[in-house]
This record gives sequence, structure tokens and C-alpha cells, in this order.
Amino acid sequence: MTAVTFPNGSISMAGNLFLPPDFDDQATYPALVTVHPGGGVKEQTAGLYATKLAAQGFITLAFDASFQGESGGDPHYLEDPDARVEDIRAAVDYLQSLDYVDGERIGVWGICAGGGYAVTATMTDHRIKALGTVSAVNIGASWRRGWYGTGTDADAVAVLDAAARQRTAEASGAETAFAAYVPAQVDEDTPYDLAQANEYYLTARAQHPNAENKYVMAKSLPKIIAYDAFHLVEDLLTQPILIIAGSEAGSLWASTELHSRVRSQKKLVTVEDATHMDFYDVEKYVDLAVAEAVPFFTKHVTGQA
Repeated sequence: MTAVTFPNGSISMAGNLFLPPDFDDQATYPALVTVHPGGGVKEQTAGLYATKLAAQGFITLAFDASFQGESGGDPHYLEDPDARVEDIRAAVDYLQSLDYVDGERIGVWGICAGGGYAVTATMTDHRIKALGTVSAVNIGASWRRGWYGTGTDADAVAVLDAAARQRTAEASGAETAFAAYVPAQVDEDTPYDLAQANEYYLTARAQHPNAENKYVMAKSLPKIIAYDAFHLVEDLLTQPILIIAGSEAGSLWASTELHSRVRSQKKLVTVEDATHMDFYDVEKYVDLAVAEAVPFFTKHVTGQA
């Protein structure tokens, strides 16, 4: 693994580049971009998948989103879906600049909200030859309708009202308010997946100092709530897609909706008894996802049977 930086407009992006075994800088390799969840950083699950996929012969790149982790951008801790999608395009730019990457053989692997962002990036950037998602979340729909997707889009109006009041207060000198990606405290009413997310992000299981479990509330929420990762997916996503999710994940509805709407070559793998967070670092499920990803990307990115 090598720490790298690459530009996304005026923002300097921080990434980790992973090379396959017996790497030869005179050869060219297929490459994959791995996209971290909302609130995550490259050292967590995106880096884990990048490591495992590199071991299978791919150049892989995990990076911190704009405004987050070690990447630049002001204000820090902004969650901006449009910027997140542009991050992926910039990552493809960077990979194409490397002599040992075959610029015609690039795929994307996204986790959680990173999966949703990867959908938008892939459907609008046809340099990307194939897309894989695991525990995908359409962050806009999830923030509007709730973790289980049982609410309505109109439920977000109250949240937008609160964000507007906070922005007015900050324009008048109030301190910047932050919201949490995952609950800092859990109780019996906390969805199981989010209780697991608390354990993943906020304990020794996967805690990282650059993942501070917060985003700028007033400026992030309107961007998130107005975003739809799957808008126009029926017509614009022409590349093959692999969708992996757990049967016990509260977020499963995002993967099944995505699969039902996509018209390109597609495969949905629903893993019995798995939760949303199991695919972040539980070896059994991560290895299962990689076992699905490798032949998928080998066929659709490298062109090998």
C-alpha cells in the first residue's frame, strides 16, 4: 500500500493505492476504486476490500471523500453527494494517469452510501466498466424515509425546517452544529444495524481518529435529502452490476429496489442471516463478497471468462 494524493478540482484527495502480488511496473493492470460509507474513511472497510481485491490481481484505490478524513475541502465534515460522486470520477482520472493501469479496464466497488454514490458515478461516467455494491444505501432516500424505508419522502420536511433554522442561526454568529452518522448511544429502540454501526465506528472494532462520526448539519442535510442515487438508473446505467446484501439488513430494501430498476446485466446476491454491518469486517461475509466480486470484475472489467 502506498499513500497517494490526487486532485479533484481545487481539492487535494488523500488515498491509499494497493498493488497486486508480484507487481511489475512495466505491465498494465485492471483497476478498482473502492468507495467508503458515509462517515467512514479509507482505513476502514473500503481499505479492507481494496486490500483483498488487490491480492486477486487488481490495482485498487481507497480514498477519503472530499471534506472528510485526510482529504481537503472546506468546510470539513461536509457530506455533499454531488462532491462524493465527483470524487469517484476524480479517482478514475487518477488511475488513468498511471502507466501501469489499463485505463480501459476500471471498475468501482461501493459500500453502504458509497454504493449509492457509486451507482450515480457509474451511470454518468462510462469509463467505469462494471459496478459492485455491498450493503448499498441510497443516502437521500434513507435520510428521507428512515433506515427501514417505511416512511415517506415528505417526512423529511421537518428535518429541512430544522436545518434552515440552524443555518439562519449560524449566519447570525451561532456555532456550527454537527449531526451524527450513527447513534452515539444505543437502546432497545435502536435498529440492530445501527447498533452494530455504533460498535464498528465507535469502539476498538474499527474506530479511526479520522472518522469522527459527525457531519455539518445545516449545509449537509439539504444536499443529502435532495439527492437520489438511483435517479435515471433505468436508462443511464448500461454497465453490469453486482449487488450484495444481507437478508437481515434493514437496508436490504435499497438493494432490492436497485436490482428491480436496473435494466443492464445484473445480479443480486442476498446472503442469508447477514446484517448490513457484517459486510464491513466480519471475515466470513467479507470473503463471501470478495468471492462474488472477483469473477464478476474479472469478466466485466478485464474481459476474461
